[in-house]
Amino acid sequence: MDKKLTLSLNESVIEMAKNYAKQSNTSLSKLIESYLASLTQQKGSRNNITPLVKSLSGVISIDNDFDVKDEYAKYLIEKYK
Repeated sequence: MDKKLTLSLNESVIEMAKNYAKQSNTSLSKLIESYLASLTQQKGSRNNITPLVKSLSGVISIDNDFDVKDEYAKYLIEKYK
């Protein structure tokens, strides 16, 4: 069931949003509804791993005794010799 919502926004923001909605062939109400829906759905999915990252998982293997700080220090010393 749809309900009305009254918002107070900057006039220039409203005009830009109306133009954007018109160019997207949608209503301003649908545009705002979609935006709010995406905001509220993202909270639960922020920790989800994207398919790209998932596909890269396990590509590189690192020894258990690998010391990141030590290797980075060596890299910087070599870089700035």
